[in-house]
Parts: sequence; C-alpha cells; structure tokens
Amino acid sequence: MQGETINPDLESFTAVRTELIGLAYRMTGSLAQAEDIAQDAFLRWRTAPREQIETPRSYLLKTAARLSLDYLKSARVRREAYVGPWLPEPLVEDEEAPQQAAYRRAQDVSVAMLLTLQRLTPAERAVFILHDLFDTPFPEIAALLHRTEASCRKLASRARAHLEEETPRHEVDDAEATRIATAFHAASAAGDLAALQNLLAADAIIHTDGGGIRPAALNLIEGLEKALRFFSGIARKRPRPPELLHAGRINGLPGFVTLEYDGLPQTTTLEVQGGLVTAVYIVRNPEKLGTVRRRFGGLPA
Repeated sequence: MQGETINPDLESFTAVRTELIGLAYRMTGSLAQAEDIAQDAFLRWRTAPREQIETPRSYLLKTAARLSLDYLKSARVRREAYVGPWLPEPLVEDEEAPQQAAYRRAQDVSVAMLLTLQRLTPAERAVFILHDLFDTPFPEIAALLHRTEASCRKLASRARAHLEEETPRHEVDDAEATRIATAFHAASAAGDLAALQNLLAADAIIHTDGGGIRPAALNLIEGLEKALRFFSGIARKRPRPPELLHAGRINGLPGFVTLEYDGLPQTTTLEVQGGLVTAVYIVRNPEKLGTVRRRFGGLPA
C-alpha cells in the first residue's frame, strides 16, 4: 500500500524465521518450543546494541542456539522422568506450509534423525546444527559455547560420526509415501494381520509416545510377531475405527494423522526400507499435538 512503512527489523527477522525454527526444532525436538525460541531471539535482537551484531542472520541463529541450550538444561530433569519412549513433536507437512522447503532442504528432519540428534550431547548438537546445517563459522561457535575452535571441530566430527552410523536415509517419493501411509492406516485400523504382515519388516520396531497422559506402550515393541499382536489388540479394544485426517508426509516420511475414539488426534510416522516398514513412530501425548490440532482445526485441546 502507498505510504505504508516497512519495519526493517521485522523484515530482517521474517527472512530468517524459518531457519530459526528449524534450528531450535532440531535442538529441542519441540516445534512449539522452537517457535517460542524464534520469537524470543527476535525480541533480544531488537534490544541488542547494534555494534554487537555482525549480521541479523548470524546474531539471530546464535541467539536461538543459546536459548535452545538453556531450554535443554531446564528440560533435562523432565526428560529423565518421562514416562515411556520419548519422540519429537511431529511436523505434519503440506504444500502450503511456509517452513517445508527449508526443513527438507539439505538435511532431513526425519524422526530417526531427530532421535539421533537427541542422543548427542547438547554441545555436539549445537555445533553440528550451527556449522553443518546453517554454515556458522567455527570461531563464532567457539565464542558462543566458550570453547576453543579445536574443541568445536572435534564436537562436530563426533556428531557426524554418530549421525552417519545411526541415521538411515531411504527416499520415498510423494505418491509412494501416500500409498504406504494409506495402506498402513487401513490395515492397522482394521487389525488386518495379513495386510500388516505384508507391510512390516521382520525386525520392525514400534515406538509409542503417550507421555504418561494417554495409554501407550511403555517399552519399544520389537519384531514382527509382537507388532502384529500390538495392532491386533488395539483394533479389538477400540469401540470404533479411527478417522483418517491426513495421509502423506510427517517429518519427511510416510505418515498419517487420525482422530482417535477418545476425540484426540494421533500421528503415525513410518520409516521405510526396501518397500517395508522398519519403524513405526506413534505420538499420542496431547502436549506434543498442539500444532496438529491447530493444523486440522476444531480438534479438542
């Protein structure tokens, strides 16, 4: 509009907001917390002496990393007392999501990748994410972490070794992702053991995160036979099948969102290798599904 004043601070922040959320999400595993950290980084940047700022992007990224490390320190006790398997907050993707292009740009945000990042020390995680994913020079990272540059290089090397060893990378195109997600939902909802047996790998592992708030398995479910019993048991106990709200990609992988019989959503994400599902990640904890509820609208809090 003619005469409209553009806020240069807001414009600079908007240009890197997606990166800030991506950094903090990888650090914390929480999309909601990542959005809060990005906003907090913006507020700190606006009030910082300008002589301390090299470039807005560099300052904001390092501020978001520092805030993420602070959050991890405060969350450590809660994480240690967490009930059952812990999974990151799911990221349900669609073509309109403003963060999608950045999230899937150079490094994936698959559940396996995020779980591996969480197994790194906070310092290893910060160095790897800042340097390898966001091109922050080692001298700047060293100043942020109060470590030597050589120490930061070693942290990055250790992080890369862990990630290369533990994180599988198996690409599935969009059409195949939707097909697998839809087929797995239909089979698991019906307790169709024959169909599930054709979809699951012999060494499949199921992770279920209820956070002690909603019913979920307290331990990992490993192997085809246990997986079949798990899905068969759930199908028998449900008063009605879940409603399918979305099938496509969650954290870059095949997945689907369902509305369960208790009126709350659930996300199921599938790791696929050689056409078979090798890992199933089910998030039921309502504290991790706020973004999903907003995404699909009208779901209870």
